[in-house]
Amino acid sequence: MSVAAAPALFSSFGDDVVARLDASSAALTAHPDARLGPLMMAATEHASLATDLMVLGALFVIAYGLGRLGKMIGLPAIPIYMVVGLLASPHTGFFPLNFDSADISLIAVFGLILLLFNLGLEFDQDEFFGNAGRLLISGGTYIVLNMGVGFLFGEFVGWGTREALIIAGMVGTSSSAIITKMLIELGRLANKETPAILGATVIGDVFIAVYLAIVSVVLSGKTEFWPIVLQLSIAAVFLVAMFSIARWGGRVVSGLFRTRDDELFTILFFGLALLFAGLGELIGVTDAIGAFLIGLVLGATRFSGKVERISIPLRDVFAAFFFLNFGLALNIAQFGSVVWVVLIAIVLTVVLNVVSGELIALFNKMDARAGLNIAAILMNRGEFTLILATLSLAAGLNEKLEPFAGLYVLIMAILGPVLAANSERIGTALIRPIRRRPPKPHNPVLDEEAALVDAATQGVTDGEGADEPDEPTRAAIDRVVEEAMRQTGRTDPNDRRKQN
Repeated sequence: MSVAAAPALFSSFGDDVVARLDASSAALTAHPDARLGPLMMAATEHASLATDLMVLGALFVIAYGLGRLGKMIGLPAIPIYMVVGLLASPHTGFFPLNFDSADISLIAVFGLILLLFNLGLEFDQDEFFGNAGRLLISGGTYIVLNMGVGFLFGEFVGWGTREALIIAGMVGTSSSAIITKMLIELGRLANKETPAILGATVIGDVFIAVYLAIVSVVLSGKTEFWPIVLQLSIAAVFLVAMFSIARWGGRVVSGLFRTRDDELFTILFFGLALLFAGLGELIGVTDAIGAFLIGLVLGATRFSGKVERISIPLRDVFAAFFFLNFGLALNIAQFGSVVWVVLIAIVLTVVLNVVSGELIALFNKMDARAGLNIAAILMNRGEFTLILATLSLAAGLNEKLEPFAGLYVLIMAILGPVLAANSERIGTALIRPIRRRPPKPHNPVLDEEAALVDAATQGVTDGEGADEPDEPTRAAIDRVVEEAMRQTGRTDPNDRRKQN
């Protein structure tokens, strides 16, 4: 557009605005009651907001009630929130509620960010860098086996190669939140297999960061070589830089949190979580990874305990919105199209976890029952599967991934804790301990007599008194032989002499 044409454009725009104002004025003059329209619209919006708030509150009260029931049988909160969202979904019609998942989508994003933020915050850097070799063997075995077979399974399903990559992540990665919670609730923190479980979880967290960075590039739809290389390079630099700051820059970052005001402290770390989530989304590694990495950095500061203490309640509340929102988007009618795929995935998950659990136990020189405990704990699936489903839908992948993830997590989030709580009983029933013969009872009399025999025969061996031992020594030998015969159920040596 030329500069000369600009005045004409502005003039035309001004005439249009004046014409619209004149039309509105004429309408209000012709119909005085029409001036009540904005007031009525505001009242309607106010009533709609009140209804949404009441409905949302009712959903959380229902979640509380179901959550109390779930606690009695050891279920985590994730499937409870999903079930409540599923029941309230407009696709089901179980409740006379008009509540759309889009109404809480932004709050659900906060939940996703805080989930990954706390995952990075709880990352054990000392364990990772101090025992990297052993952890890589244990965690690497689990990831390679589960992700590799999971990708082959995804290709077998036939929904597409990008979908296969997503399915591999869904069935191949555990839920760190559920695993940690299960270890605490079952009182297994002191068990011999717990360090191996936590080690595999640490490696899994690192893998999730790298995996999501790759997935974000794959889901971006780019097909040209150099743009893909550029985005992967940017993601790699971002990951390495944040890990380096977390490892060596904790003291510098700690200087940002020198405040005793909890309100300002909370505002700061929450703002950093949102800021880096947006940065991660901007450079193409997803908002989840941006939040994970800043959580990793803050976890290396001397204020990590305070951040965790304040952030966990925030995470629990906002994460409830995330799981509830995912349940609202589910449609039970779509479960039928993926039920067989989900059942095969569940069987595959159980088998792969048993195999990998036994391998981890073998590498750490533990028995088969410890391997079953490892498998049962690592079998839990949850938030990461739903995160992948959310990302795949935003990228326009196969729509069946959403019901697949929903039904898979609903079943695994119930099956996993049940198996974990009963893994020791299952191990005792399936793997019988090797029975060893009890040691023979110790007889001190025989030891004393044997010492006398040794003393008596010492001279014979040395050539002293070879003709005949003295009578006390002969008597001692006879007593030893008699006692030995009696212990073995044989006849008395004197009787044998008489028989001869």
